[in-house]
Amino acid sequence: MLPPVLVKNDKKAKWLIVGVTVIVLIAVGILGRVKLNVDPGFDVHIFAMINAIINSIVTVLLVAALIAVKQQKYLLHKKMMLAALVLSVLFLISYICHHLLAGDTIFGDTNHDGVLSEAEKAATGALRYFYYLILLTHIPLAGLILPFILYTAYRALIAEFPKHKKLARITWPVWFYVSMTGVLVYLLISPYY
Repeated sequence: MLPPVLVKNDKKAKWLIVGVTVIVLIAVGILGRVKLNVDPGFDVHIFAMINAIINSIVTVLLVAALIAVKQQKYLLHKKMMLAALVLSVLFLISYICHHLLAGDTIFGDTNHDGVLSEAEKAATGALRYFYYLILLTHIPLAGLILPFILYTAYRALIAEFPKHKKLARITWPVWFYVSMTGVLVYLLISPYY
């Protein structure tokens, strides 16, 4: 096993993890109500593509890190998981930029008028229900998993590996699902940008 990187301080870690989670959730919650009316001079949906690329990389890193830890390549596992964490921070920044500049996109709104007509609904068919089913699982799980990711990483960084492993059994599959469905959400909604 690897030596600790941080000195154990559960009280401080708890407040930091809760604080970061609350700030992120408030910021994301505000995004649904705020759109900046500025023209940055480029297609702001590039951020959505960047998000999908980041999510794709995180998904691959999560699988590779799982394989590494099962092969007892702990340093490699640690590096890949830290890379996934850093990429997730970059994702959050890009996500905020996208929503501030682009606002919300309605699935099936082919004429981009912000209203989904009956004809547009009919044109999307069952795919619309599939999209919303994925979205309705993706969004809450993305919010719920954040403190678990941070706490799981903290347990590893203080070298409490039995607790880390126990948490990772919950955290990893949900994080994997969120990152994978993030790519799927982009692929489904991007034709309507």
